Amino acid sequence: MFSTFVLRKDRNMAEEIILGIESSCDDTSAAVLRGETLLSNVMASQEVHRRYGGVVPELASRAHQQNIVPVVSQALDQAGVRPEQIDAIAYTRGPGLLGSLLVGVSFAKGLSLSINKPLVDVNHLQGHILSHFIRQEGKEYRCPQFPFLALLVSGGHSQIVRVDDPLHFEVLGRTIDDAVGEAFDKCAKLLGLGYPGGPIVDKLAAQGDPERFKFAKPHVPGLDYSFSGVKTSLLYFVRDRLKEDPDFMQHNMNDICASFQKTLIDVLMDKLLKAVKQTGIKQVAIGGGVSANSGLRNRIASEGEKRGWTTFIPEFKFTTDNAAMIAVAGLFKFRAGLTGGLDAAPVSRALDFK
Repeated sequence: MFSTFVLRKDRNMAEEIILGIESSCDDTSAAVLRGETLLSNVMASQEVHRRYGGVVPELASRAHQQNIVPVVSQALDQAGVRPEQIDAIAYTRGPGLLGSLLVGVSFAKGLSLSINKPLVDVNHLQGHILSHFIRQEGKEYRCPQFPFLALLVSGGHSQIVRVDDPLHFEVLGRTIDDAVGEAFDKCAKLLGLGYPGGPIVDKLAAQGDPERFKFAKPHVPGLDYSFSGVKTSLLYFVRDRLKEDPDFMQHNMNDICASFQKTLIDVLMDKLLKAVKQTGIKQVAIGGGVSANSGLRNRIASEGEKRGWTTFIPEFKFTTDNAAMIAVAGLFKFRAGLTGGLDAAPVSRALDFK
């Protein structure tokens, strides 16, 4: 059932050099790993989307075209690696914005042809989960033991995943409608807080009372999630309170954000607690953009301490879309001989966890 992956502990042996390329949404990123050790991780963000309150796919793909060459070049320079020294090129195949993915996929293929190195296509979501296996010089190396449970939370996905090894994943529960990151962003938009909404809500929530207001929680069987009802509950709450007091939002914003954020975290944690109970697995990791949320990070840590879990919370730089996580996921596939060809096409929808 399990693969023959290798988590190498002998740091003196020659190790593979992997170039990772990530372009699934609005960040262009390239990273270089030697084994699991990070040599460089370069990112170019796109500020143009702020004025529109969300990512504009056409603008994102154009920015990727401008950024991809300098970002990859900088990543190689920082790593002190020449292109011909690369053992494999790992790239995000999906899910994501099709135009954005196409830029990264096309560049990876072109580079593969020019330096005659194999390609490894990577599931972006698996990259988030495996980001815990990135080793950094001068820092303690902590990674989950297999099997472990991963709470994957982002703007497009909310899942509980059982990870038996770096190549075998089983989705135990997923959102049936909106992702939790989408709920955060739409909350911020409804409250007039700007984009990206998640960090703004988190910042205001830290100054508010999470127990002051109550919002509806969905009742979904099994380990699946639903967040559309929580958003609707906030919408009706704001509408009704503004009828009573036009200045209500101005004086209560911190408490609203704190209460809404607590509701979302409660929903996430309720299902994660059930997953731990059902599987008996107490190695628990979080990943994805929403794993940067301070409320969720604190809750995972406190629940883990209370319940005897071993918890893994990523550094902030590994919560956003980054090429280091693509490189480490590609490393495990490369070690297993799972290289791809030039015929692989980008996929915008969620890929199967194979």
